[in-house]
Amino acid sequence: MQLGPTMQKYILHWGEMGTRWGVNRTVAQIHALLFLSNTALHAEEIADTLGVARSNVSTSLKELQSWGLIRVHHVLGDRRDHFSALQDVWEIFRIIMEERKKRELDPTLTVLRECSLDAGSDQQLDAATRARMDEVLMFLELLMHAYDDFKGLPPATLQRFLKMGGKVARFLTDEPG
Repeated sequence: MQLGPTMQKYILHWGEMGTRWGVNRTVAQIHALLFLSNTALHAEEIADTLGVARSNVSTSLKELQSWGLIRVHHVLGDRRDHFSALQDVWEIFRIIMEERKKRELDPTLTVLRECSLDAGSDQQLDAATRARMDEVLMFLELLMHAYDDFKGLPPATLQRFLKMGGKVARFLTDEPG
């Protein structure tokens, strides 16, 4: 597959952003390539197009499959697996948010809750330190409750909400009367 300059720029930038988000560069580039591609690609096509090792492509494809961001397709007469990315940006965002929550925030909340329980019997922990720890726990729990409230909303509703922007904040901070 031959990439034009715009697709190259997009894929390279997506790889750079991936590294900033804690995702392997090749994983992010493969995701971008599959997202932009109009047909499902097999691993050799991906490796040749991006100029990366076939073994790196296999590992990256497994990672993308574990996140649920790509699908496997079979082509009649071809024994190789072909891959395509989800195309709905709202669904991609929802999956990434849910996976990051599950992999990062849920374990953090578990440890923070354990620390909150342990703090009651920890003689070396002063009240101010415990208060800061509890504040972080309450903050993350509030965010997770808000996330749970919003994650099930249809994309059209979320889009309307996001387009409201600062209007909601101004409405909530206006003084009555």
